[in-house]
Amino acid sequence: MYTQLADWHGPGAWILLVPLFWTAVVVLVITLLRRSVWRRYGACGFGTGFGAGAPGVVEHPLAVLGRRFAEGDIDAEEYRAKRAVLTEPTKDVPGGGGAR
Repeated sequence: MYTQLADWHGPGAWILLVPLFWTAVVVLVITLLRRSVWRRYGACGFGTGFGAGAPGVVEHPLAVLGRRFAEGDIDAEEYRAKRAVLTEPTKDVPGGGGAR
């Protein structure tokens, strides 16, 4: 029995691959969740999702204006005029105001 234990040199260098394997599995699972479930339903399973058209999501006024211009609903002149109105500083808001 002593000779068997004396001849055994331990698990070897491959034992270092076990933590690397499990780290890769955890990273893969988190990546898949972020790309599918969490993006669709919001973080931790509640929320309404992202992007235009998602129910309950309020878009920033400049984002709505930019989307309407990109879709061709308004022309360049109307876009510039409305953008100027949205970004002009107001007196009632400290620090200048305006939509940013």
